[in-house]
This record gives sequence, structure tokens and C-alpha cells, in this order.
Amino acid sequence: MNVHISPSILGADFSCLRDSVTETEKAGVDSIHFDIMDRHFVPNLTFGPMLMKALRGQTSLPFKVHLMTENPDIYVDECIENGASLITVHLEACVHLHRTLGYIREKGAQAGVAVNPSSSLSFLPYVADVIDEVLIMTVNPGFSGQKMITGAMGKINEAYELAKKLSISLNINVDGGINSETAKDAIARGANTLVMASAFYGSNDKANVVRQIKSIPLRND
Repeated sequence: MNVHISPSILGADFSCLRDSVTETEKAGVDSIHFDIMDRHFVPNLTFGPMLMKALRGQTSLPFKVHLMTENPDIYVDECIENGASLITVHLEACVHLHRTLGYIREKGAQAGVAVNPSSSLSFLPYVADVIDEVLIMTVNPGFSGQKMITGAMGKINEAYELAKKLSISLNINVDGGINSETAKDAIARGANTLVMASAFYGSNDKANVVRQIKSIPLRND
């Protein structure tokens, strides 16, 4: 297996979004990542689930949604109706985490939990039966193009070891400052999924970026 690459559509050219989606798919990525922000949980405002509805007919790639919102529960149904195959909610924003993850699964999507750079993974044993993916933020959420907070990288190792200890199949996703170089460290630590924005959409040879990262072997111990 190769690492799963999920470019954040937030980094695409919104003046020709249909073309950007086509180019993204041709580059050989595995899914498209949608960062929904509400200017409350994070200081930025992006788009809502309607963008997925507009783009669903333009690509066969799965849509993965990252809800950077104060009340993630209110978006779940509409995201799934508009094509989301995975919905990730923030640990810091979700009051009843186990209930929300269980509901996402009941509605037919996979469920993920995002953790800010300063947050702990201590919640993981308590939602082990309803979680498919943990999204480790290596920047403070809200804006693309930020420099990676390298101190947060240790949580990749921690998530990898916890998943083994709990005997669960857990995708370990990393988001923030990922490029061809930082990807090597993230994958070596145990990441099997990467979100990219600036490093992907800012490249003139997106397919080569994908090939380089997919050539990095996954951790297997």
C-alpha cells in the first residue's frame, strides 16, 4: 500500500475550480479534502457543503470533509447528502464526541477526529469503537500555507502506537506544512494519509509531487 494523498481544495484556484478539480484527479491523488470553516472555531471563513454538491459531478474522487466549526453536528447530514465519504470533527469543538462519531457512521460515512497541535490523544481509547481516522494538525487550523509546528509531529508516533495497543484499524492523517520533505518524516512516524495544499496546488508538476510522496514506504512494525 502507498500513502493516501488528499489535496485540500482550499489551495486550488477558485476562479477555475472545475479545471482545478480535473487537474487534481489527473495528478493521481486519492481523494479531495474540503476544509469547512465558520469564522468562529477558526478565524477564517471558507465554504459550506454546497461546494461539494457543485463539484460532485466533476470527479470520481472521494470527498473527505474537515469541519473546523463551532458546532460540527449541524453540518453532518448535509455533507453526507452532498457526497462526503469521511467527516472529521474537532476534538476541541465536539461536546459529545462518541455520539457524533457514531452518528456519522450510522449515516454511512467514515468518522474522523482532528486534534489541534496543543491537544492530547488521550481521548482515543474512549472512541476506539467508532473512529476511522485521526487527523493530526501540525499547524493551528484556519489558514493554508503555514509553517509546520514540528513539536506536534510526535503525536504521529503516539497515534501509531495507540492504534496497535488498542488493536484498531486507524488511518493516521497529517495536515499542515506537508511537502515532499516533511512528508518523509510524517510517513516514517506512522502517517498513512496526508493533506496537502500549497505544496500541491503551487506546483507546476503535481503528478510528480504525488509520485515522489507515494514512493515513500509506509511504516510497518
